Amino acid sequence: MPAMKFEEVLGFNPKTSSNELYALCDYETLQKKNLSLDDFINIVEKLDVKIIQYRDKISANDIQIKHLEKIKEKLNVILLINDKVELVPYCDGMHLGQEDLEKIHENKTYAIKILRTRIKNKFLGLSTHNEYEILEANGLDIDMIGLGAYRNTSTKDISNILGDKISYLCQMSNIPVCVIGGVKMDDKIKYANFNVVGSDLYE
Repeated sequence: MPAMKFEEVLGFNPKTSSNELYALCDYETLQKKNLSLDDFINIVEKLDVKIIQYRDKISANDIQIKHLEKIKEKLNVILLINDKVELVPYCDGMHLGQEDLEKIHENKTYAIKILRTRIKNKFLGLSTHNEYEILEANGLDIDMIGLGAYRNTSTKDISNILGDKISYLCQMSNIPVCVIGGVKMDDKIKYANFNVVGSDLYE
């Protein structure tokens, strides 16, 4: 089962845990807030962060590799890259969206198999937004789902706000659920295994 990998690394089964902290390091957001990667590291090392996702739409790959290596050196957490399969060798896995998966192959089961040939047994997360995508994800060889958006967020153009429906949707997943989108540090979301916190880390 995919959760066993989580148990080995984290020391607990995340499906039996609630609201663990998953930090989103969006490099463009850091720059807008006049924060450096070192500032991000200093902030999260004081918190009980279990997973970090690094998202960077503006830097060249060689710069991103240096950033990933620095995070891995400084922080003992699961580190995921957003979207870029070519950067998976420098971290512990990746997270991708529905559209990114469909670009690999229109058949999602086959797309995941193709990805697995490249990333092997590293962690793999997939964004979901509704009942259909969650049920579909239950049958895929992935380790976690991102589910959102919980609230509106300034870092993405969001048209699908789940709000109070989020807890009902969390219960539909057989694999760990990472709630994303406007999540705040003090949110307690029923049935969410991880809270993905971005901008609120710096507030």
